[in-house]
Amino acid sequence: MDFGPFLLLAVMEGLVGAAVLALTASGLSLVFGVLRVVNVAHGEFFMLGAVAAWFVSQWVPGPPALAFAVALVACPLLVAGLAALADRLVLKRLAYEPEATIIATIGLLYILQQAALTLYGPEARPVPPPFEARLQLPWFGWSGYKLFVIGAAGAVLAGLWLLLARSRIGLVMRATQIDRETATAFGIDVDRVYAGTFALGAALAAIAAVLIVPIQQAHYLMGGDPLLLSFIVVVIGGLGSLRGTLVAALLIGVSDGVISTFFEPTLAKILATLLVALVLVFRPQGLFGARA
Repeated sequence: MDFGPFLLLAVMEGLVGAAVLALTASGLSLVFGVLRVVNVAHGEFFMLGAVAAWFVSQWVPGPPALAFAVALVACPLLVAGLAALADRLVLKRLAYEPEATIIATIGLLYILQQAALTLYGPEARPVPPPFEARLQLPWFGWSGYKLFVIGAAGAVLAGLWLLLARSRIGLVMRATQIDRETATAFGIDVDRVYAGTFALGAALAAIAAVLIVPIQQAHYLMGGDPLLLSFIVVVIGGLGSLRGTLVAALLIGVSDGVISTFFEPTLAKILATLLVALVLVFRPQGLFGARA
């Protein structure tokens, strides 16, 4: 295959990674933007979404599309409920103090990881895709499901933007983000907003996992890479900036796909980490973040 089609294939694969990364990183950015805490367990919520999708694929009878549809609804709700419970039992008791919540979410990371190992096992297990269509281009064939992943992630991100920018829920979240005390004085239940935001961030990670697990495989250690890449995206885009997160996810996802195709996947991670270092030195607030 000539260089041009090969590059096109690499970019298309990178767009799939960018779409999933944008969903995952948006959840992490949203939690930091509203709660001002760093959720180190975010990758494990991603992992739980994938593992839960595997269980759904085994338990729901009928065609794979039915099991996938159930997983796409049930798994994010399950993970969101677990995240809301963690917020109430752990983060709220720590008064969302930044250093304490980092330690607490590290502990939560290991609890969730070991629970998945106990209940799910150490094996990497495939989840069947909902359909097997292929997009036939003049140079190569490409999975129609991957195109669906890009479209579905875009739809979810558009819905997230509408929720944050055009709804009363988004208005309440922004008010809480700007000034917690004033929001409380106006009758906003800040604890409920925090729990809902933490749950929404985890749900976004779970949606990303359900979308990508038919392409990858479910494994109890699969949360590490999404967490690392999400941190990279959030730092480059700007902490708490949804627009910056989307731009950085596109940049990192596509470059990761191209570099991994033509060189080595490790090189893509090295360059992404180097880019983070440069951003921290020359623009600490990120590309779209506000100055402190």
